[in-house]
Amino acid sequence: MEVRMCASVSMSPNEDPSDSNSRSNAFKGVAFVARYMGEKLPVTVTVILPTRNEEEALAPTIDAIPRGWCKNLEIMIVDGNSSDRTREIALEKKIRVHLEDRKGYGRAYRTGFDVAKNDIIVTMDADCTYPAELVPTLVKRLLDDDLDFITCDRLSLAEEGSMPGIHGFGNWALSFTARILFGYGIKDSQSGMWVFRKSIFDNEAMRPTNDGMPLSEEMKILARRVLGKNKAVEISVPYRPRVGEAEIHTWGDGWKNFKFLFARRVGLHRTRTPWGSRDSNPDSTNGDLPEQA
Repeated sequence: MEVRMCASVSMSPNEDPSDSNSRSNAFKGVAFVARYMGEKLPVTVTVILPTRNEEEALAPTIDAIPRGWCKNLEIMIVDGNSSDRTREIALEKKIRVHLEDRKGYGRAYRTGFDVAKNDIIVTMDADCTYPAELVPTLVKRLLDDDLDFITCDRLSLAEEGSMPGIHGFGNWALSFTARILFGYGIKDSQSGMWVFRKSIFDNEAMRPTNDGMPLSEEMKILARRVLGKNKAVEISVPYRPRVGEAEIHTWGDGWKNFKFLFARRVGLHRTRTPWGSRDSNPDSTNGDLPEQA
């Protein structure tokens, strides 16, 4: 199986993944690279990438996702009206494109979760920050340990330059606040890399409600509350410097995240848009994207 990476893994050839003193010990038994896996996993997987103007990093992110390790692999971007070549690049890479013109990071995921066609869903950003080469390994961990949900902690293994200055402090502050308010034991409340069974949404109590950045912390809150600590776990993974310009607004998004945590804690959060996609949303599988005209 070919493994292609946005960035090299910062691990010495002499490091033993089972060594308690190794940085890779944070994987808690998960092999560090996907090439250590053997036969195909008997499962179907959809990888969802929310995008908005990610033309610089999208292609290497797609290329870094290993192929040929499961029964069926769907890679899909849910695009929020990019004005650059994001959708064209995705089509050139022959992956699925779903266009969602309703704004928001959370809105993209609440649509993507609905239209994903496979049994296991993996999420990550389309900016080369998350270790796409570990997708098969994380899915295998989900299956082997009979889990329903994995969230990936970035803070423990963040590479230099990946979370500079105020971003690093903000992530720590939000994660600390979430632990205090909800007591759920998650180190990284803002991580956007998750691996889970699509069937968790059969229970409507597990469906996130927020259309913005707070959906990330909401997913962990719901997973621990609805699924329980034995079925929803956190695993540390490397986190790398971003490729391309960020769409995040540090102060504005940070404030929205803090407000959501307190609103969710006292039951004052609101659902602004309904769960799922709309029939009118263009999708490359239907051939009705503007780029397919």
